[in-house]
Amino acid sequence: MADYIEKSGLKVDRLLVDFVEKEAIPGTGVTPEQFWGGFAGLVREFAPKNREFLAIRDRIQTQIDDWHKANGPVAADPDKYQSFLREIGYIVAEPADFTIETSGLDPEITSICGPQLVVPVSNARYALNAANARWGSLYDALYGTDAISREGELAPGKGFNAKRAAAVVERAADFLDEAFPLASGSHRHVTGYHVVKDGERRSFVVDTAAGRVGLKNPAQFAGYGGTQERGELVLRHNGLHVVLVIDPASTIGASHKAGLADVVIESALTTIQDCEDSVAAVDAEDKVGVYRNWLGLMNGTLEETFEKGGKQMTRKLNADRQYKDVAGLPLVLKGRSLLLVRNVGHLMTTKAVLDPAGQPIGEGLMDAAVTALCAMSDKVNSTTGAIYVVKPKMHGPDEVQFACDIFAAVEKMLGLKPETIKIGIMDEERRTSANLKAAIHAARRRVFFINTGFLDRTGDEIHTSMLAGPVLRKDDVKAEKWIQSYEDRNVLIGLAAGFSGRAQIGKGMWARPDDMAAMLASKAAHPNAGANTAWVPSPTAATLHALHYHQINVFEAQQRRHNQATPGLDELFSMPVLDRSTLDKAQILRELDNNAQGILGYVVRWVDQGVGCSKVPDINNVGLMEDRATCRISSQAVANWLMHGLVSEAEVRAAFEKMAAVVDGQNADDPLYVPMAGKFDTSIAYQAALDLALEGATQPSGYTEPILHAAREKVKAGA
Repeated sequence: MADYIEKSGLKVDRLLVDFVEKEAIPGTGVTPEQFWGGFAGLVREFAPKNREFLAIRDRIQTQIDDWHKANGPVAADPDKYQSFLREIGYIVAEPADFTIETSGLDPEITSICGPQLVVPVSNARYALNAANARWGSLYDALYGTDAISREGELAPGKGFNAKRAAAVVERAADFLDEAFPLASGSHRHVTGYHVVKDGERRSFVVDTAAGRVGLKNPAQFAGYGGTQERGELVLRHNGLHVVLVIDPASTIGASHKAGLADVVIESALTTIQDCEDSVAAVDAEDKVGVYRNWLGLMNGTLEETFEKGGKQMTRKLNADRQYKDVAGLPLVLKGRSLLLVRNVGHLMTTKAVLDPAGQPIGEGLMDAAVTALCAMSDKVNSTTGAIYVVKPKMHGPDEVQFACDIFAAVEKMLGLKPETIKIGIMDEERRTSANLKAAIHAARRRVFFINTGFLDRTGDEIHTSMLAGPVLRKDDVKAEKWIQSYEDRNVLIGLAAGFSGRAQIGKGMWARPDDMAAMLASKAAHPNAGANTAWVPSPTAATLHALHYHQINVFEAQQRRHNQATPGLDELFSMPVLDRSTLDKAQILRELDNNAQGILGYVVRWVDQGVGCSKVPDINNVGLMEDRATCRISSQAVANWLMHGLVSEAEVRAAFEKMAAVVDGQNADDPLYVPMAGKFDTSIAYQAALDLALEGATQPSGYTEPILHAAREKVKAGA
């Protein structure tokens, strides 16, 4: 039972009060009275507007549903459909051409391109691991994944495989040849790496059988450091640093002709510390845990002790890396990712704070105020004092403007300089995609980032067109031209608004964390499309994806694309309905099983254990990164097929019961796991998963949060 304290007319859970007043406020110059008075004003001003925006969403969805009932799918009359969307305000007038005006951004946002991690900030160990993923061992990333073949004599095995290690070293040398070519010869044949003094400057040279040579581009040598036993040489390419570690006494270095013990790659330049899709936070206790970790990341105090390999380990934020530049002067390279924080969207409310009428307030309002307060203690993150807030699930430019207005009010209540809080726009809802130029214009003085989140975007596509007809299978949707249009529009509209060299354009997640060979083969498409950054599922994946930003100069790719024609709304609204005759009953039931298994595998951990994001085996036992976005797609797909009669409720229930046993088996080794099979009437997790499918068509925008939160609250209450 919550213990509330009155603060400026609000009823605030004591856990949140104590955190704000005893942990977050000290050292900021903000008084408790200032914070709570300002927060109460925030609720008074913005809570009614928030409810209005949610009502507009519902009204528009009802109008679109009615249009499809009367007219069929979009393809039946695309011109009439677009005219209708303009009449109801779904499509708004585009602003005249403009250039964004955001200032005070860090170079990781404006001028350096590389991978981006997304991590649940609720898990301190993961949050720290991601923050420290600015640097990663290329040797470890290659050796530990399928990026190097695992067949035959290269199979990893239980012990150290010298042949696999040799293959790793050769692959790393190939990378060095591509990114840092020598004046002649190959890094494969180097017998010594050296720094030599040439007047007042230092140069990078190597020994080869043909003699001593330098880099083809000597300017790529940035600095040096280390100790007498272990030297480090710093190279730079496309704005990214690579460190050659020379240590002949190490296991790898001893076997290398030049003692090259490792190649350390600048990897995850930015990390989104997530309060939203990857987090299961349903009450004040959960939210305070989220905020406490974010505060610890900002002031540098966050630590986590855990057991690994039978040993106790303590993880904390890495220090900066200290070197000397070519002139012998100090060279400091940042040791951590630039951290962004993703707030929740406009939909959900929280009982952590009750308004004067006793009603839960918008959770997004609380996130805006508290995460900004925590960021005021930043000692290790932004060099410019910027606060980077990624805002998800906004529907159209009016909601983007609403978020900007909230941030302006938060700045005023906390005494921050105007436009300190920057906004990252997640282009993941259909109404935002259709009006992206207007959405960017609304945030033109704050925007630091636009991103395509194709998972949530697909979920919203299905829900928006729920009554148009049966949706395609999930794998078939990925190949539809509307997705390519969506991806292209995001980049091209961003470039036209002046993002190149000023702000990030991002791309979505690689969802198969164990499939790094495929990622290496395909994810170069993201920087080649002109994206400054793209999401990866782990620090190891960040190190490997960083190779793509050496292969491709993103700013050159953006220049190539700058004058390309932007796909129109015809392409964006082109998703067809399923031709039922293309699938037989067996295929339909197989797809139903696939969706049911994915929903159950994710929801059971969310509801029973409070795990908001995890690697979940799919129906073929392939591990996939799952969060609420992937769950949204699956639940909406089942709800759609149920609505259009491709499956019956009895078939849905049968599929969920069958797949519950499969998911139980996949989690058999988890001591905290609570089986669902045979407990269909009593398992809260099972009921929540089934409800997502059976009630998916009526959920607001197809979101999973309302059902998941209610179920998790029941479990936490001991139901």
